[in-house]
Amino acid sequence: MNDPAQFTRAQHLWLVAGAIPFLLSIFLLGVSLNSGLLTAFAIGWPLLQVFGYTMTLRMAKGDPSHDLVKVQVILHYIALALLLALVGRTL
Repeated sequence: MNDPAQFTRAQHLWLVAGAIPFLLSIFLLGVSLNSGLLTAFAIGWPLLQVFGYTMTLRMAKGDPSHDLVKVQVILHYIALALLLALVGRTL
């Protein structure tokens, strides 16, 4: 779309908001491969994010503040909340 230096503040916000669950999923993958717990979820979640963000950004024509991208980011925060609830119940 535009040069990254020309992104608006809202676009930067949604880019960072999408990067946080992705980085946490990579961290979960490392912990999971070390401990052997939740391995299928830990492998699938980053893949789901990569394909999901790629498709929604393509459909949004590269605009990170498009509603499709926002829904994708919120979906991954819901997955993160469910994961935290699952881990919280087991402790």
